[in-house]
Amino acid sequence: MPPRKETEPRAWQRMLSGRRLDLLNPSPLDIEIGDIAHGLARVARWNGQTRGAHAFSVAQHCVIVERLASELDPGLDRPWRLAALLHDAPEYVIGDMISPFKAALGLDYRAFEARLLAAIHLRFALPSTLPETTRQLIKRADTISAYAEATELAGFDLIEAARYFGRPQGKGALALRRILPLEPLAAEDAAALYLDRFQKLYQ
Repeated sequence: MPPRKETEPRAWQRMLSGRRLDLLNPSPLDIEIGDIAHGLARVARWNGQTRGAHAFSVAQHCVIVERLASELDPGLDRPWRLAALLHDAPEYVIGDMISPFKAALGLDYRAFEARLLAAIHLRFALPSTLPETTRQLIKRADTISAYAEATELAGFDLIEAARYFGRPQGKGALALRRILPLEPLAAEDAAALYLDRFQKLYQ
């Protein structure tokens, strides 16, 4: 006999930890940092269009953003540094969609991403919504990282990168110099790096 059809399509993702995450109604109880690190280390930034023997992973990007946020605000409290590390954590299940595609998908995608990030925050004792100053700081660090990745790895020239991401100035320029050069890591190394930063920040 043919397999019985389900009345509703499957909307959950099985993780290697054994957790089953409902993507439409994510529960913090089904979120594990090992799954996040493993997934993000295997998601390529820039749709994989980067130089190097390995893809530049979202896991490595997140570690850099956390470092940049700390460089921009040396007094940044540990929970907000953790928030910077987790800022792209939803991509461990939904992948890294480039900004033009996100814009094409519109508000539904952004609401879905925000709902998953809120569940991740709650799992790790962060507020579901960050203070605006913290959100802006992480966004600035994210943009500096994007500029660095664009020029170091993704084939953008300086003028083109400045047009899309803005050329880092002041503290941003100093922070940028401290993260260069960028060297894409193998997935296992990127996952280990991400987990190490998490363990130092989540106490």
